[in-house]
Amino acid sequence: MPPSPTSPPARPDSRSPHILVLGGTTEARELAAALAARPGLRVTTSLAGRVKAPGELDGEVRIGGFGGTHGLAAWLRERQVDALVDATHPFAESITANAVQAAAATGIPTVVLRRPAWTPGPGDRWHPVPSLAAAADALPALGRRALLTTGRLGLAAFAHLTRVHFVVRSVEPPEPPMPPDVQLLLARGPFTVAGEAALLREHRIDVVVTKDSGGAATAAKLTAARDANLPVVVVRRPPLPDGVRAVPDVAGALNRLGLGTP
Repeated sequence: MPPSPTSPPARPDSRSPHILVLGGTTEARELAAALAARPGLRVTTSLAGRVKAPGELDGEVRIGGFGGTHGLAAWLRERQVDALVDATHPFAESITANAVQAAAATGIPTVVLRRPAWTPGPGDRWHPVPSLAAAADALPALGRRALLTTGRLGLAAFAHLTRVHFVVRSVEPPEPPMPPDVQLLLARGPFTVAGEAALLREHRIDVVVTKDSGGAATAAKLTAARDANLPVVVVRRPPLPDGVRAVPDVAGALNRLGLGTP
């Protein structure tokens, strides 16, 4: 019987199993290192190319998009990928959707790795919102000097706010359009609570705006804001595709791949 069109290509016994990691996060980097350390495994990390200097990665690296679901499915077949791990940013909604659909079309097992979301604690003054546009709507009533840490591609949502001074922090320079009153800080985490507290004082910040990225690298600003009794506008994460359950860490991804023990 010929193979189903959606079946992954048969692989000769001599070929190492090939795992594709959709990366760009700390967790993706750690997963690539863990996989590359396993004898007999081939790991490729794919980066979208938005960061000019992504740093060294274990295993093979490709940079650039796939051309949507069909392009990714074709790449999975052509490169004889045996498992796919989506370890992209929690807000990379379209990449996750493409990954899940392409994996389903090819019959390749897929794992979605997402660091846990942040949760508010006693003393936090969080204002959860569903989108960047909603964050912009909420902002003028909460403060006039905002620390904005939503990434370099989302400033257009705030471009119409002429009466708010923005301190924008991102890894690389943001793309226009931007608000008219902007001070840019280029920095990469991890950050410390003491450092974040000093930044809030120095720039007289009275409101913080962030995406719910999760993880420890950029969580210090939340503690510093709580200690200073500042409001924080938190953009909630987009939902995962229907039926998808994410794992929270590298160990969970390895277990889902059947590689929980070396």
